[in-house]
Amino acid sequence: MLAQVSDPIVMVVKQEGDVRIHTFVASFAYSNIANATHIIETRNQLVLVDGQFLVPYARAFRDYADSLGKPIERLYLSHRHPDHWFGLGAAFSDIEIHALSETMDFIQEHGEDSRSDHWKLGDLVPEHIVVPKQVVSPGVETIDGVRYVFDRVTDTEIDYHLTIRLPELGVYFAQDLLYSGTHLYLTKHLDHWIRVLQEMLVSDYELFMPGHGLPADKNEVARNVEYLSTARQAIGNGLADNAFKAFMLQRYPERKCPGIFDIYMPRLFGSASDY
Repeated sequence: MLAQVSDPIVMVVKQEGDVRIHTFVASFAYSNIANATHIIETRNQLVLVDGQFLVPYARAFRDYADSLGKPIERLYLSHRHPDHWFGLGAAFSDIEIHALSETMDFIQEHGEDSRSDHWKLGDLVPEHIVVPKQVVSPGVETIDGVRYVFDRVTDTEIDYHLTIRLPELGVYFAQDLLYSGTHLYLTKHLDHWIRVLQEMLVSDYELFMPGHGLPADKNEVARNVEYLSTARQAIGNGLADNAFKAFMLQRYPERKCPGIFDIYMPRLFGSASDY
């Protein structure tokens, strides 16, 4: 079934002084997977995190950013999964895109293959790809008076993942390290992913911005740890494919976006392409 488009959720989730944190979440309905993208608004400019998936949501996210009346200084791309960068080609080709070098290389080498692989989505897929040009390295940078801490996290939901923290504001842009209220995209790296989330639980941060779903607190981080631990045990007990899906759906009926199982299971249990 083709993904359908309905109204996103848009909100301001934190305001402190001249800084406002916005989130824009695509629909939870139909076969959508509630992609979450964010804006850090400061006195003079905007910094965006991720670019949405489907063309209408990418354009709506850009329209919302433009409505704030400040220039977009840059956009950070968290990782190479297409639901986070397809929207760059639909609405952000004029913006400076920053990403890890591994993410840049993947999109350069496989971006068009990934776009072609999603042909069933028709005009919901952008007509061209945008390859990030600015490399992000782990470290600290101050942008318009706000201190950013960048980290390169490996072997969790994806092989290379960029995280962004704003220590003075207590905000952690976890993106796909955290799924808020939705089913998770699982990989073979469950042990390390759990350890990364456990480190988040003992950190000084209180507001976590996910890659899917609504902004979260440490309770949701803990629920992600429990979900991953349950999945790890089920796989260890021999469950796979539809039997695994049925077990997880029964175990977590409250979580939304079950369509994500059909996206990751061919990769987790088979040999589907990584596009």
